[in-house]
Amino acid sequence: MAFHQRSISFPSRPLSKVEEELNSIEACISSPSLTIETISDGLRGLGDIYRSIEEIMCLPSNQAYSSQHRKLLDGEMECSLGLLDLCNSTNEVFTELKTIIQDLQVSLRKGDDTLVQAKIQSYIRLVKKTKKHSKKTKKVVSDKDCRIVKLLSEAREITTSLFESTMHLLSKQIAAPKLSLISKALQKKNSVICNEEQLQVLECCIRDLEAGAGLLFRRLVQIRVTLLNILSS
Repeated sequence: MAFHQRSISFPSRPLSKVEEELNSIEACISSPSLTIETISDGLRGLGDIYRSIEEIMCLPSNQAYSSQHRKLLDGEMECSLGLLDLCNSTNEVFTELKTIIQDLQVSLRKGDDTLVQAKIQSYIRLVKKTKKHSKKTKKVVSDKDCRIVKLLSEAREITTSLFESTMHLLSKQIAAPKLSLISKALQKKNSVICNEEQLQVLECCIRDLEAGAGLLFRRLVQIRVTLLNILSS
């Protein structure tokens, strides 16, 4: 299942439409058919959703927040730091994984997997670090009287879940080439070539994930600035 993509322009989409698209991404995350491609779409989709939320927050009709709502918005701004840290940690994993893939390609050609073992251990440590960041962001606010605060909280939870699903899926992807290395002595030349091609495809997928995460990171920074402006007014 692919996430629906389209450009956003003023006037902003209604909150109900943003909620619908957020629910669609949540449904895709829980799908057993989740792939790297749909995760890439999901990262971009979340970037668009955060842009829509920011536009809605900036509307004159939404500038008056009660003291209680402002307190919740302040909490969301605080939580946004954890989400930015999670995004950064995930990008570190992407960078490390690209290096591992390149080393795996060299290992397949040389018939020696010692080059990649240290990298895989480094990758595992990064994944664990990223999972720790994800646990710090799961503070969900429920406020029926302020849909924007509720939407921000739900978007943060879904963003965290998407990053967690990304780590899980990438861990499975890197395991397959590693197992291939163990049995490569028994493989024919054309099988090794096939594995290299698979690794090249995976590398392209990681670049797509990086692009999606980069877009999402910029949107998260922007909405943090908007929250700061609202709370400073």
